[in-house]
Amino acid sequence: MSGTGGTVDGSSCGGDDVSDDGAYCPFFQHTVELLGRRWTGAILRVLMIGPHRFGEVRCCVPGLSDRLLSERLHELEAEGLVAHRVTDDGSIYALSSQGEAIRPVFDEIERYATNWAAGSCAPARPGRIRN
Repeated sequence: MSGTGGTVDGSSCGGDDVSDDGAYCPFFQHTVELLGRRWTGAILRVLMIGPHRFGEVRCCVPGLSDRLLSERLHELEAEGLVAHRVTDDGSIYALSSQGEAIRPVFDEIERYATNWAAGSCAPARPGRIRN
C-alpha cells in the first residue's frame, strides 16, 4: 500500500509502505520490533548507566544467556545503537550517539510502566490481562 508519508501525529514518516491514513510506518514498525526483542530493553537500560563489559551486562540482567546477549549486542551494534570497543582489558559496550537518542523514549516508557504498575490497570501477573 502506498501513501503520502504521514503518521498518526501528522509528522512525516517516509517510505513507500506507509498507509494512506498514516497508521502504518515501516520505520516505526522496525524500531518497535527491534526494541521489543527479548532482553533488548534490559540490555539498553544497563548501557544507559554507562559503558560495560560483556560479563557486567550479563550480571545486570538475570536470566540472560551468553549466547542471547552476544546476539542482541551484535544486532544493536549493526543497527547503530551500541558501540563496541576492544581494549587491553577486553571488550567494552556503550551506547552510540544514536543509542543515546532513545534515552528520552526509555524515560517515558519507565514513567509509564511505573504509573501502570502502581495503578489499578496493572495485571495480576506479567503477561496476564485483567478482566
